[in-house]
Amino acid sequence: MVILETFYDSALFTYFLLPFLIFLSRIIDVTIGTIRIVMISKGHKTWAPVLGFFEVLIWLIAISKIFQNLDNWVCYAAYAGGFATGNYIGLIIEEKMAIGIVKIQIITSKEASILIMNLKAAGYGITHHEAKGGNENVSIIYSIINRNEIQKVEEIVKTTNPKAFYSIEDVKSVSHGVFPIKTVTSFWRKGK
Repeated sequence: MVILETFYDSALFTYFLLPFLIFLSRIIDVTIGTIRIVMISKGHKTWAPVLGFFEVLIWLIAISKIFQNLDNWVCYAAYAGGFATGNYIGLIIEEKMAIGIVKIQIITSKEASILIMNLKAAGYGITHHEAKGGNENVSIIYSIINRNEIQKVEEIVKTTNPKAFYSIEDVKSVSHGVFPIKTVTSFWRKGK
């Protein structure tokens, strides 16, 4: 017991181990918080409260250690550094999870029939129409796709018509549509 008390009072614990643990705690709780916010925005009502519980629990533990060591400026720096790092890691994880659906709008002045054919051949449902652009006639193609399919659709567009303009927007929900058949289902994705 005396050895533990001596360790907790040591400079190694006070200025390295405790700040490091606070730093890790903040990374974990902010990462969870970032993912929780994404879950809320995507309408995942079950995951958001569960993640929120753990986010706040970890935050309470970290902040209690800060209040127990108010004279330790290294803990403050670790807390702030963990917050910044947690945001970054949370965004990377969210990007890798690729949850949700998006609308892609492709505008091309080049004849669009080959691009439309390639998108349909890949299993994507599309809607298209001719329109008047600023200086010329254009074709506009719309498709609702799973977010994890963005790169595949971009490849089709870039291969077929590298000068096409496209934009991507988040979509909260769709009533139904044509989506490519999946061979592997994702743990994070709800079936519609």
